[in-house]
Amino acid sequence: MRLFIAIKFNNEIRSALLSMQEQLKRTNIRGNYTKPENLHLTLAFIGEYGDPDYVLETLEKVRFKPFELALDGVGSFGRLWWAGLTASVELHNTAAQIRHFLADADIPFDRKKFSPHITLIREPSKPTMPAIEVPAASMTVEEISLMRSERGRNGMIYTETGTIGSV
Repeated sequence: MRLFIAIKFNNEIRSALLSMQEQLKRTNIRGNYTKPENLHLTLAFIGEYGDPDYVLETLEKVRFKPFELALDGVGSFGRLWWAGLTASVELHNTAAQIRHFLADADIPFDRKKFSPHITLIREPSKPTMPAIEVPAASMTVEEISLMRSERGRNGMIYTETGTIGSV
């Protein structure tokens, strides 16, 4: 099973992200838009791993206080367009802790540098993103989720398999 560790969004951020996608759609940009229920912030991508209980047990070592996330800006990684977040030391420290404990437990994960972003669309029909408004939206992060990813008939289906909470 494919696993990843993520922050799920509150309704305020989810609505703002959907508004950004609608702005893109109004400019006739087609592509693979992230489904509303799949919008998230990945902290660590594990990939194929058969023991989610061991991952959750490892995540229980992570200690973080509630922290704020706020939308801020947009950008792209080639053919992937994303929404950004205001710089957050707490977010980076939490992601670093997660990755440290995964490594200590010999749980494989993608070791690319952590670059917080929220995927809005993959394979857009135009080469450059038009200017869009980033609505003000924020949330307090109080829990982190272990997610399972499965290919469904109509795209990826993400299912929460467990959470860890802040201290």
